[in-house]
Amino acid sequence: MKIHSTNYFNTFIEIAEDSTVEASQVPKAKGDNKTVAEIQFEIIKNNPYKYTSDDVFFMVYAHRNDLIDSELEEARKTFFSKGQPCFRASPLTKSYGYGVFSNNEGKVALHAVESPEYENFINDNSIKKLKAMRSKKA
Repeated sequence: MKIHSTNYFNTFIEIAEDSTVEASQVPKAKGDNKTVAEIQFEIIKNNPYKYTSDDVFFMVYAHRNDLIDSELEEARKTFFSKGQPCFRASPLTKSYGYGVFSNNEGKVALHAVESPEYENFINDNSIKKLKAMRSKKA
């Protein structure tokens, strides 16, 4: 079984070109269940450079599907047996004003669009930069 990955290394994912936010926003739940953006935000914000994007996306999947510990190993294999969207498609980079940096180990952290760190990543020619996917077709 082929395993796909969402991980990047030494790469900064900028907010989407068509994003209208001027400052980052904390995702809020819509009703009783947490949104994908809210879960991703909490995991990364509370654990900068602890998890890879694969880890984050699988944790969101496991949380939303109420998986128990004994199911995780097999579920992870199945989850990554097909391609998954990466942080270029995340609501955090498309709608909430966060850039995502993956360090040389593939571990991720969030950087608010209005922060000096975000600007430093934009101006750093030693790292790869990608834009988040547009929300609307051009």
